[in-house]
Amino acid sequence: MLTTKKKSAVIKKTARHTKDTGSPEVQIALLTERINELASHLKKHAKDNHSRRGLLKLVSERRTHEKYLLTKRKKAEAVIK
Repeated sequence: MLTTKKKSAVIKKTARHTKDTGSPEVQIALLTERINELASHLKKHAKDNHSRRGLLKLVSERRTHEKYLLTKRKKAEAVIK
């Protein structure tokens, strides 16, 4: 479980500005933290299929955010050129 202190530390590290909590970078960082915690849980409890499904959903969600960020950056580069 991602504690409030960990979550705020991750947000501070990746935020664009002081009140930024919803940018794609922050969301990806938070998802990565949750994925890492679940992965360590699954190393101890290999047969926990419910948590494994949750992990796969988180990985899929993070991948979606990363795709969005990549296409957004490509569009920005195309406009600059």
